[in-house]
Amino acid sequence: MSIRDKVWDVAKWKLMKSHLGYSDEEMRIFRENPRNEDVLSKAPALLDKTIVLTVVESHGCNSQHKTGDRFCLDGAGNLLTKQCPAKVCVYAMSAATPLIYAANELFYAGVDPNEMRFRRAACMDVGVQCGGWGRIVLELSVQNRKGAQ
Repeated sequence: MSIRDKVWDVAKWKLMKSHLGYSDEEMRIFRENPRNEDVLSKAPALLDKTIVLTVVESHGCNSQHKTGDRFCLDGAGNLLTKQCPAKVCVYAMSAATPLIYAANELFYAGVDPNEMRFRRAACMDVGVQCGGWGRIVLELSVQNRKGAQ
């Protein structure tokens, strides 16, 4: 291990302890889990990614989401509000949560999340034909941060 790698190894743990607000004991537990080291080793590459949920179908949406609208999240799954519509339907985001989780898991496993077979989710509203109001369908893609703007 180079000196640079050793310095980064110490710094990343201090950074995570501060970022998560962990006590020394909590940090000890965190570091004992080998998956955390693996995830942190992939974090720099994930910082360069944007998770994009694109509305591919929309009808009767109370939040007025239209086909082509995009909801952008950073690689860790945090909503990038300045890159989203003024209103974001919580039910649409709730339906997309499993896709976002799966994209992260695939990325951590070294698999391109864009190879996910089922990349679509529909909001919880069933549409007027089934007693609801409207419905949107979202499709997930993971893009390089610079190309996702």
